Amino acid sequence: MKSNNIFEVSDLHAKIAEKEILKGVNLSIKKGETHVIMGPNGSGKSTFSNTIMGHPIYEVTKGEIFFEGKKITDLAPDERAKIGIFMAFQYPREISGVTLEGFLRESYLAVNRAKDAKFVSPSVFKFRNILKSLMKDLSMDESFLLRYVNKGFSGGEKKKAEILHMLVLDPDFVILDETDSGLDVDALKIVFEGVKILKDKGKTVLLITHYQRVLTYIHADHVHVMVDGKISKSGGKEFAEELEKKGYKGIK
Repeated sequence: MKSNNIFEVSDLHAKIAEKEILKGVNLSIKKGETHVIMGPNGSGKSTFSNTIMGHPIYEVTKGEIFFEGKKITDLAPDERAKIGIFMAFQYPREISGVTLEGFLRESYLAVNRAKDAKFVSPSVFKFRNILKSLMKDLSMDESFLLRYVNKGFSGGEKKKAEILHMLVLDPDFVILDETDSGLDVDALKIVFEGVKILKDKGKTVLLITHYQRVLTYIHADHVHVMVDGKISKSGGKEFAEELEKKGYKGIK
């Protein structure tokens, strides 16, 4: 793997049960870049993001995944999180009995202790102030901290909670799996303001989406189209605009 690539997949094949979904994906991303993957339903976009994160129902049958020059194909999801990879889900799960504040604190401590054996945990009071500051940027009410994770949250509130989680962990590589799905314009703006906070720190983003509209809120260095489990064509922002007008017909 080239040293200036923070992330790379090489000839990646993956299946769920006995069905092959990814059929030879190749992708290289340099540090600080934003890459967007678009494509028709069923093309393998969400399978790709989940495979990167190590979801256990997806089996890699061929190829490799690299992060910061090291092979991570066999790492467990929590190990991938601890080395600086984060994924925001299209459909965030509810976790009854666990408050949002408690969940975020345990995630924060696990990741930072993995990075630094001498890491000193902030007090509950100090950590709560960190959360409150970030929540202001996301227009989230502080009362959400005492609620169970995503329990009774609206679609937009769940996505904001995902972005809050992202900002707390401060990952080096962020995967956004259709985070824009189901959001109104106001929520979309707030969510991508959160993403911009990381981008301004030089972090790397892989965005999975159906909609060219999100490129209004985030600069894309490269746009890719996935069809039938492979990246079939790549280009810049203008390519995404072309796709919006013409669709995916003729792309194989």
